[in-house]
Amino acid sequence: MSKKILNEKQIAIIEELDLNVTASEIESMLIKTDFDSEKLLTLLKVANATYRSGFPIIEDSEYDKYHSHLEQLDPENPFLAVVEPEVLIDAKTVQLPQRMLSTDKAYSFDEIKRWTERILKAASELDIAEQDIQIRITPKLDGYAAFDDGQVLYTRGDGYRGQDITRAFERGLQVANNGSRGLGPGEIVIKKTYFDEVLSEHFENSRNIQAAIIAEKKVDGNVQKAIDDGACVFYPFSELNNWTGSIETLLADFDKLVEEMWNTVDFDIDGLILETTHEAIKAHMGATRKFHRWQIAFKVNTESAEVEVVQVVPQTSRTGRVSPVAELVPTKLSGATISRATVHHYNMVKINGVGPGALIKLIRSGLVIPKILEVIRPATPQLPENCPSCNAHLIWEADHLMCPNKTDCPAQTENTLIHFFKTLGNVDGFGPKVIEKISAHGIKHIHEIYELTKDDFVGYGFGDKTSQNLIDQLNASREIEIEDWRFLAAFGVSRLGGGNCERLLQHHSLTELFSLTVEEMVKIDGFAQLSAEAIVEGLANVEKEFRQVYALNFNLATTDKLSEMSELDSPIAGKTVVFTGSMVQGTRGDMEKQAKALGAKVAKSVTGNTTYLVTGEKVGENKINAAREKGVEVITEAEYLDLISII
Repeated sequence: MSKKILNEKQIAIIEELDLNVTASEIESMLIKTDFDSEKLLTLLKVANATYRSGFPIIEDSEYDKYHSHLEQLDPENPFLAVVEPEVLIDAKTVQLPQRMLSTDKAYSFDEIKRWTERILKAASELDIAEQDIQIRITPKLDGYAAFDDGQVLYTRGDGYRGQDITRAFERGLQVANNGSRGLGPGEIVIKKTYFDEVLSEHFENSRNIQAAIIAEKKVDGNVQKAIDDGACVFYPFSELNNWTGSIETLLADFDKLVEEMWNTVDFDIDGLILETTHEAIKAHMGATRKFHRWQIAFKVNTESAEVEVVQVVPQTSRTGRVSPVAELVPTKLSGATISRATVHHYNMVKINGVGPGALIKLIRSGLVIPKILEVIRPATPQLPENCPSCNAHLIWEADHLMCPNKTDCPAQTENTLIHFFKTLGNVDGFGPKVIEKISAHGIKHIHEIYELTKDDFVGYGFGDKTSQNLIDQLNASREIEIEDWRFLAAFGVSRLGGGNCERLLQHHSLTELFSLTVEEMVKIDGFAQLSAEAIVEGLANVEKEFRQVYALNFNLATTDKLSEMSELDSPIAGKTVVFTGSMVQGTRGDMEKQAKALGAKVAKSVTGNTTYLVTGEKVGENKINAAREKGVEVITEAEYLDLISII
């Protein structure tokens, strides 16, 4: 393959990014098909910035391949969990009126089917009938994402903050189909026919034009003419041509619908967007930091091959999850030689018989390291017993093998430190970048951070003022009161999130927990045998570090014991309460905390053991009726406040 030479504008963008990488190094990366996650992350950041600036170094499909490659090499990498920023170099950012997220991707009918099953599961939880669910399909425009609130046009930015690019409308940019302003999210796009006939001789691709429309400098004359001719427009998603119908029809006529929708607009598209239109389901399913769970993008790819497995190699992620990677007999697929493939989790290895000698079918789906589509000829599954990073005994957590050694596993060190300060939540300053810098100087444990001096921080490359601020933040983290359950949760023990920590501490003190046996833990309501085994082992792994940090005398608020709660003079003491809908008195979280303080058990879902279902605004009748059928007393927020005598 010939070496790709970057142009002056691309090189300038790379230099602006300050990623400690040269244009020559990026050129070398572009001819490789396999390299480590650090270099891959650098390449993705450069590719994203050049793409957003209008001078892409690779095609969209190539970017998807590299992005998927990083998902296989380092699935917990923070870059994968956030919206890729739509960078305008040196531009100021402003808060978006609402979040603008990326869209999760599917490459096969089976992935779409699984997505619809998640929609149906959410509907079932809300008592919504399948016939009341509609799915909307629209083209996935390949333009420049933006949001129009009627006054300001914003770039998507990082999904939370973007740039003010209202100047695009001031230059004459129109809303597609002579639409009105203020229709929310959409894309700045240019008609394919116009680009091919008028602009292709002046611009390499349409991204150059989209970036030029919103740039602060004077608009190129050819671009301005395209705006004046109505070829460049802002297309709100709500105004796109669409198909809307039932899940049953979607699945029955999927191939036909894809073919019909693919050519409904005269703009570049890179897939189709599928989403439920039911607002209650959308609210219930919510979103990750990067994607709406009620929405998915479908992209077409059918490349596959059959190949034999040589061995399955374990890899420990930053969070302690051990992921299986199958090493394969080298096989040509889509012009590249493939020698490794991801296996989604170790339960898949176990159930499907993925081991030496197994014959598998790979589907590339735009991936550099493909996924296993099916196991054609199973073999004895190859399962590790110990962590490849620290040799700790592995435990099962749902479908995954986990390393419970949170404090001394080299693969987990950095994430453990980040998790501690993030969960503690009472100070700023110790985010991923600061932790990464500290870790690079050999600091591997929480207590070691608290032993650092101002001079240590200065020696690590922090400024004098920043170093003093970090010391002040560490001192504050010990002085500002936090709940003891939150302090325990900060150590990241598997299956010991905030809820379980609080449940344990309602029966035992912090220091007593480390002497609990599995049998004793199982006797506590909410702890099954497997969870108890994992927690006991996890606590044993972090005990030494926990005691060193605990000895620093944090200001901990002690969780009330259940025996004490039952003695509270409260009408809800010992009762199980579920809150649903939008509350007026405060957030649902505030009301749950208040109910716990009054001795109630707060649950997230209604069961036969629920005493009260407290309803706020916008609660469906089906949910209320289902609760009453279980014998649950349904009361309004006002009735609840009257019950606990709060005016």
